[in-house]
Amino acid sequence: MFHNAFPLLERISTARNGPRPRPVDRRMSISIRPVSPRELESLLPALVELLKDTVNGGVPMGFLPPLTRDEARDYWLSLRPELQAGSRLVLAAFDAYGIVGSGQLLLSPWRNSRHRAELQKIFVATALRGRGVGRLLMTAFHAVARQHGRSLLLLNTRRGEPAEKFYKGLGYGEVGVIPGWTVGPQGERYDHVTLYQELSS
Repeated sequence: MFHNAFPLLERISTARNGPRPRPVDRRMSISIRPVSPRELESLLPALVELLKDTVNGGVPMGFLPPLTRDEARDYWLSLRPELQAGSRLVLAAFDAYGIVGSGQLLLSPWRNSRHRAELQKIFVATALRGRGVGRLLMTAFHAVARQHGRSLLLLNTRRGEPAEKFYKGLGYGEVGVIPGWTVGPQGERYDHVTLYQELSS
């Protein structure tokens, strides 16, 4: 488990009526741990609300807003076969109240590429962005990748968005830009950038 403590001025509640920021005036601890296939079911309501909050708040994550609860639920449940097979790993960030962030590591299954993995759908609750949760998630993913013998990490993100600056600030290099890789609600196209990092041993 990975953890860190830092001042937290607001938290996110994952009740069924949606995420709500709430002020807190004490130091909180953030822990990062894997989500097992069995645990996925019990964490499903919180994961659904977190994903809805993220997508409908302007970070598409491969979806088109407005993302419904049923769509978010179907997505999380679709991961179970890969989680059970061990080819996909899900990590979640927790504060004292529940899940505040998540991400995934997809392990390449091919014999000539078992040194690499792809980071996917890394996101943090809207109310907690900029407070170090994303950096903790990335540190945890780097450690987990090393544990699985993966030294080359790849990821894809929308060009010009804060996430690109965030990943580059962690040492990720740019492979190139794919024009019009995704489309928005009105059919507008967005360029995406592919990034990579070689992990030290």
